[in-house]
Amino acid sequence: MRGPSVALWLFLALRTVLSGREVQWCTTSDPEQQKCSDMSHAFQRAGIQPALRCVQGPSADHCIQLITQAGEADAISLDGGAIYEAGKEHGLTPVVGEVYDQEVGTSYYAVAVVKRSSNLTIHTLKGVKSCHTGINRTAGWNVPVGYLVESGSLSVMGCDVLKAVSEYFGGSCVPGAGETSYSESLCRLCRGNAAGEGVCDKSPLERYYDYSGAFRCLAEGAGDVAFVKHSTVLENTDGKTLPSWGQGLLSQDFQLLCLDGSRADVTEWRQCHLARVPAHAVVVRADTDGGLIFRLLNEGQRLFSHENSSFQMFSSEAYGQKNLLFKDATSELVPIATQTYEAWLGPEYLRAMKGLLCDSNRLPHYLHWCVLSTPEIQKCGDMAVAFSRQRLRPEIQCVSAESPQHCMERIQAGQIDAVTLRGEDIYTAGKAYGLVPAAGEQYAPEDRSSSYFVVAVVRRNSSYAFTLNELRGKRSCHPALGSPAGWDIPVGALVRRGFVQPRDCDVLTAVSEFFSASCVPVNNPRHYPSSLCALCVGDEQGRNKCVGNSQERYFGYSGAFRCLAENAGDVAFVKHTTVFDNTDVRGLGIQEDSSPSPSSPQATIPSPGRLSSGRRTMSCCVPNGARAEVFQFKDCNLAQIPSHAVMVRPDTNIFAVYGLLDKAQGLFGDDHNKNGFKMFDSSDYHGQDLLFKDATIRAEPVGEKTTYLDWLGPDYVAALEGMLSQQCSRAGRAGAAGRLGKPWTGRCTAHKGRAGVLPCCPASPEPVTRTLSEHGAL
Repeated sequence: MRGPSVALWLFLALRTVLSGREVQWCTTSDPEQQKCSDMSHAFQRAGIQPALRCVQGPSADHCIQLITQAGEADAISLDGGAIYEAGKEHGLTPVVGEVYDQEVGTSYYAVAVVKRSSNLTIHTLKGVKSCHTGINRTAGWNVPVGYLVESGSLSVMGCDVLKAVSEYFGGSCVPGAGETSYSESLCRLCRGNAAGEGVCDKSPLERYYDYSGAFRCLAEGAGDVAFVKHSTVLENTDGKTLPSWGQGLLSQDFQLLCLDGSRADVTEWRQCHLARVPAHAVVVRADTDGGLIFRLLNEGQRLFSHENSSFQMFSSEAYGQKNLLFKDATSELVPIATQTYEAWLGPEYLRAMKGLLCDSNRLPHYLHWCVLSTPEIQKCGDMAVAFSRQRLRPEIQCVSAESPQHCMERIQAGQIDAVTLRGEDIYTAGKAYGLVPAAGEQYAPEDRSSSYFVVAVVRRNSSYAFTLNELRGKRSCHPALGSPAGWDIPVGALVRRGFVQPRDCDVLTAVSEFFSASCVPVNNPRHYPSSLCALCVGDEQGRNKCVGNSQERYFGYSGAFRCLAENAGDVAFVKHTTVFDNTDVRGLGIQEDSSPSPSSPQATIPSPGRLSSGRRTMSCCVPNGARAEVFQFKDCNLAQIPSHAVMVRPDTNIFAVYGLLDKAQGLFGDDHNKNGFKMFDSSDYHGQDLLFKDATIRAEPVGEKTTYLDWLGPDYVAALEGMLSQQCSRAGRAGAAGRLGKPWTGRCTAHKGRAGVLPCCPASPEPVTRTLSEHGAL
């Protein structure tokens, strides 16, 4: 007869080892210790092995330490928030889960409830009165507050979540918050019992405590929104239960707030909720046999989960408290096959917890900001002083670097914490250095996407009725070499489509041969194809032709549009706002009530001024070969350009960074503020776009765009990579790798300076390293 397999032998050996010692269960209170002791004796009488021993700690956190550090405990049952902390920080894994009912299984749903008669949405909660089940409770606190922080609706400075919540809502009842520094706001709606006792206690003495209490807070009109679980409204309305305060309440008089801004009936909780909340679970060390733990508990629930059994595993009534060892609502325990805390918690809950868990003790005292020039150092220094005077945290320290890539290197090395970068540098920072966005810039009040679109603009005149596929031989107007919307994206799109085919990475020559003539202003025009300056006109005296600054009248987005408007060129590559900024909208054939008015309605180009009604009208050249009106830019563009973003290491708390900037812009964001510093204005420092773009009206949270790819968007990345993915010589391909942030020390034979947006290839065999930002971009 064959003996058992090696795997079976190891399993039996492990079981024997564990059977020979006790499974040590950690409890957090005297009543729980007593219930655990009774369970141990019941298991022992029933012959269940291994033996169960109860170890008491003062808190769940202490129990986790006993399990991970001292080895004095093996298991504990935790809620979602504690499972997240135990898994992320201590490597514990869930092995047994609780099931509450057959409808939702090992989970329930956290929801936001309002009266049907109100007009609130999830996006309009600022300033309303809120009802919570209790401080640090999952559905009533962790999920809603975590969601508000993660989505950017609620900014938190210095990890002070309680302060942020107290300032966000217009008064709350958060039972258990009475001992905090913000009890005046967080306990404002609480009432205590009929005798006025236990106000804001995290106990039944507070009438607005727990799920039913938070719903009562809403139903009685004390609050405007209640954060509860999915079954709460149905359990307290329609006569199913008859509490004195709930008689006559109808479920149809209440609705749920959905994450997309809509509302739904209270029965639609599967589609309309804040998060699916995982059930409590038993967690153990990663080297503990979870299967054996389940078999131990499964034997117990088989014998001790019935009404007539001598011991009740899923009831705490005999001990005068609720939810001891396991939640009283548990119907059964099930094994967790995945054994990872992330899989058990699920993506919705993980997003909420990511926004909530900010430990002020782990927040550095200083946020080191990377600066690149003397004017930027001066502005950053003034910003640090201004922030410090207002006690904003963390404090700012300014650290200089030689280039954006140097900033990226030092941030990756932990020497600097943050820098504001534009699109192509964001790409490099994310791809080569692993950095992530922490905040973005918003440039127009009505544009919540914090971005703009790249468009190719032509005249409407029928004699110029060509499409994007017919650009070869036309005259082109560009804001400057390296301009994102005026050069990087359109040239990248032409390369990707095969219209422009550089040889040996020489993009400039390829573009100069594709268009018959162009104006592409540049900082250093030496070794520059002459046709790329052919349309440029210089200043009023004809000097400074093709220079990369405002002395060239066709420089910048307005200048490129002027190049088209004055008939110097056939097509202009600009931002979608450029036409609106420099024309009489009615002259474009757009009705006043349908104008998108993207931004800056008063902006004008230099002489000859705005195009007025009756003058030239424009249309947009669409990538698919058609044409469209200029106000159809969302459907007619080469790519959507992301706004600049503050980039940090992935281990940096992005919510703390945005919380600082959001608090600061409330004090210094308005150019007319009385606090002596202007975050989004560089005029006092004789420079442009220092620290932030001057066009910024506010800093924005990143929301779900937590990676560089999410922030940049697929169209932009595709266009950018179109400039890097072309087939070049081996040296050119090596240079392209260097462009992604990895220094290249190979040889290149292309003509010096003819690099454009690709690596500069010197005539001499000297090693070089270049980045996108070194080519005179705007």
